[in-house]
Amino acid sequence: MESKADMLYKLLKKKYGKTNPELTYNNLYELTIAVVLSAQTTDKQVNKVTPGLFLKYPDFKSLSNASLDEIEKIVRSTGFYHSKAKNILGLAKALSEKSFILPDSIEELIKLPGIGRKTANVVISQGFGKPGLAVDTHVGRIARRIGLTESKNPDIIEKELKSMLAPEKWLEFHLLLINHGRKTCFARKPDCSICVAYSICNFYASNY
Repeated sequence: MESKADMLYKLLKKKYGKTNPELTYNNLYELTIAVVLSAQTTDKQVNKVTPGLFLKYPDFKSLSNASLDEIEKIVRSTGFYHSKAKNILGLAKALSEKSFILPDSIEELIKLPGIGRKTANVVISQGFGKPGLAVDTHVGRIARRIGLTESKNPDIIEKELKSMLAPEKWLEFHLLLINHGRKTCFARKPDCSICVAYSICNFYASNY
């Protein structure tokens, strides 16, 4: 029997088609730094500061030699810039012990400064092409509303969603849910009148 997660995947895929990440990056280094900077801000805002950051510091090695003050000036507009600058500098310095080579497993990535499971899943899936399903606020919110989970813990939600879908669908499912959250299933008030998934949604069933 087809799972609700698979049904949601098909409905969103039909509506939105191929969905691409909004963060702009050219390589694994740029992706990793951009994702760390994207915490609690928009991808568009990150895309405004990363060109200057990557021009000055084009790789982990050059970034590891940067001053904290200089990084803070560049990333200030992304918010929480003290901690973000500290994290990406710490990440680059930590990688100096690994020949500036980023590990390709979630377990090793989350040991690095600034990288939690969400960031690690993005890096694994978009950077290394391995199965990963990052749980951000959009993914968690929609998963709860639809009825795929009751948890508010991103780690639990990640585990539950991964158990419902084939690994090759994880990345696209993550991107589709983000797109749906930005265009239809808004945080404050979802626009159920235009939602393609209302027929399988617990929130809709309880409110309409």
